[in-house]
Amino acid sequence: MTEANKDAERIYKLWDQALGDKDLEAALALYAPDASIESPLVQHLMQSKDGIVQGRALREFITRVFRTNPPQRRRFKQGFFSDGRILTWEYPRQSPDGDQMDLVEVMEIKDGLIQRHRVYWGWYALNVLRAND
Repeated sequence: MTEANKDAERIYKLWDQALGDKDLEAALALYAPDASIESPLVQHLMQSKDGIVQGRALREFITRVFRTNPPQRRRFKQGFFSDGRILTWEYPRQSPDGDQMDLVEVMEIKDGLIQRHRVYWGWYALNVLRAND
């Protein structure tokens, strides 16, 4: 396994653990100082026109994410794909415990840190977001 692939696997595991524990510092430690996150949730939680948050603003955004996770935001997944530079996985709507928010995570990794993080939302996840407006 290459060093880049080891970084991808490490980030996959540590990011999930930080999400489950709602550990802000552990999550932030995985991102480069100038990293960005793109997601419809940025617009929703930060009440901004753009769906992008970058750099120091990640702290406030991730804090809000951890504070507002709805019960449908579970973490069932079935592995990841990576070429060492791009890391991606899916949270499918259908899970063994019922429907969960359907999301796809895509992370660009460089020097062992997340540079860009994009989250793509499915119809079920968007309905959960709308219901919480």
